[in-house]
Amino acid sequence: MSKLRFSQVLLKISGEALAGGRPFGIDNQTITNFCREIVSATEKGARISLVIGGGNIFRGVSEQAAGMDRSSADYMGMLATVLNALAVQEGLEKQGLSTRVMSAITMREVCEPYIRRRALHHLDKGRVVICAAGTGNPYFTTDTAAALRAMELKSEAILKGTKVDGVYDKDPAKHADAVKFDELTYMDVLEKRLRVMDTTAISLAMDNNMPIVVFNMFTAGNLSRVLAGEPVGTVVKGGQ
Repeated sequence: MSKLRFSQVLLKISGEALAGGRPFGIDNQTITNFCREIVSATEKGARISLVIGGGNIFRGVSEQAAGMDRSSADYMGMLATVLNALAVQEGLEKQGLSTRVMSAITMREVCEPYIRRRALHHLDKGRVVICAAGTGNPYFTTDTAAALRAMELKSEAILKGTKVDGVYDKDPAKHADAVKFDELTYMDVLEKRLRVMDTTAISLAMDNNMPIVVFNMFTAGNLSRVLAGEPVGTVVKGGQ
């Protein structure tokens, strides 16, 4: 087994990424491919916890949610993350991994409540921990939940899996002259208003010196390359 640069990580992925090419919903082949990358990484010795967004499901009802109270809409989004967590759990267990879905909102018939010590125990046992329902509080995004869980679960880095190969100065899908950054500081992200994670998540990572790696999760082998310390994607860390 080769030595890993990061052996315990929090992997954050948006709900939209699980939709594949669809405007919303869950694409089974996309989840299968996503889970295959996680299986490969765990076989190399990595301990992985996940936070998954809910945009692929909540976007489908967003028109109906327009004009709703913000707290009610946020709770709907939290429930959407639970659906995604259960879908990923199914995909991982079909490939032989032991998992636990742990929700910040209690729903014992569906998944375990999130308890930090229990989550750490699951990681010690080699299980993938899927953290659902954000922080359990409205007004906080799944980005912030990812940063918080990364600190709580003793992660060495936050890995943000996206559909692009790093952080650019502008949208590379719309601008041919977009420039990719190999490294950024937390302050670069805040001052340039780069869309890495929300400002609360970036500030939390900065306060705790938690590196963030933004990379294309859907390129085969990329997750394992990031864990091995290869120059993949964009690294966000403290300044020298």
